[in-house]
Amino acid sequence: MSLLTSGKVQRTSPYLLSGSQFVFNIGFYAVVPFLAIYLRDNLLLSGAVIGLIIGLRTFSQQGMFLVGGALADRYGGRVVILCGCLVRIAGYLLLAFGESLWPVVLGACLTGIGGALFSPAIQALLATAGTQSESDGKRSRAEWFAVFAICGELGAVLGPVLGSLLAGFGFQRIALAGAVVFVIALVILFFSLPPSPRGHREVHIAPWWQTFRQPRFVVFMVAYSAYLFSYNQLYLALPVELKRSGSSEQDLGPLFMLASLLIICLQLPLARFARRIGVGITLPAGFILLSLSFVFVAVFAPSTPPEGWQRLLPAAGMVTLLTLGQMLVVPVGMDLVPRFAGDKNLGAHYGALASMGGVAVLVGNFLLGNQLDRALTPSPEAAVPWLLMAAFPFCSAIVMAVICRAMKH
Repeated sequence: MSLLTSGKVQRTSPYLLSGSQFVFNIGFYAVVPFLAIYLRDNLLLSGAVIGLIIGLRTFSQQGMFLVGGALADRYGGRVVILCGCLVRIAGYLLLAFGESLWPVVLGACLTGIGGALFSPAIQALLATAGTQSESDGKRSRAEWFAVFAICGELGAVLGPVLGSLLAGFGFQRIALAGAVVFVIALVILFFSLPPSPRGHREVHIAPWWQTFRQPRFVVFMVAYSAYLFSYNQLYLALPVELKRSGSSEQDLGPLFMLASLLIICLQLPLARFARRIGVGITLPAGFILLSLSFVFVAVFAPSTPPEGWQRLLPAAGMVTLLTLGQMLVVPVGMDLVPRFAGDKNLGAHYGALASMGGVAVLVGNFLLGNQLDRALTPSPEAAVPWLLMAAFPFCSAIVMAVICRAMKH
């Protein structure tokens, strides 16, 4: 595939970009799903503080995507991606060796900043490669994002398994394992990514702000941020449900494996199905499923959990519905961004989209952190935080239906 960068054509394979996501997700899912448990059980923090830290980690990544995307537009993908790997390695090492709150907070933020550097660069490269593929009559851009998601989920299958295997040795060992995975990724990408273009290019501030000067895109970003907020609850709210049901942290591994297997088996068929039925149905339906994932848990939250494997049914239902919604929302949403950007400054547009999601996660987690403490034990009040979480994607479903209808005209 060819990648146009500042007038020069460079060869970039979408298979390499998808494989990178595979390795990145191994390192990510081996560590982050266990962070909230570590903060609650080892550092004995309250739900509000845990929500703030998880939100800061996500905001450090998603909220900084605008900067990472602009840097990728300025310096090229290779340099920014490699720097992102180095920063995430440093963050994991701080998580591994930090023995108090502030080193852990700094380490969590650094892991996010690392992702803010490499993720928008890879997405922009993939969007360009996918556009070329589609123009050649091959796999469409949306389908390449679906392949990208599948490769990521293959890594997400192995990541929680690796973390679960190391859970008995302590969170520090888990964080060290994540650092090792990103060292491997750094070496592979150093030798595999094509060099960034040489020469100096001016940093134009206008593209940063132009993303916010498009009213329709701003509304789209706000509505789409409900996806990231909802998906982030796998790290904040799902451990709370496991505690309510009397489950253990080892159960996180199988639940994340369930999500990954669903995506591996269904992502491409759903992407092709979404292409047939159109964006106007796919996006609202995806956000409705995200909302139903929280409603499903709210139904069971007031009840005393049963014995045996049945206690995992609410968590499994949440993961299943959340994953199905994600499979509908993400490829289609990512495919829409170049329509707003006009295939220019893609890094900045993808960065702005992710930054808005980071703001939603930070604010939402902070506001809901104390509410989730009510969901730790079965009671009528335990359903309240889940219903509050369901309201956000439900509103987004309505907004997306309006936006998609307007884009047809």
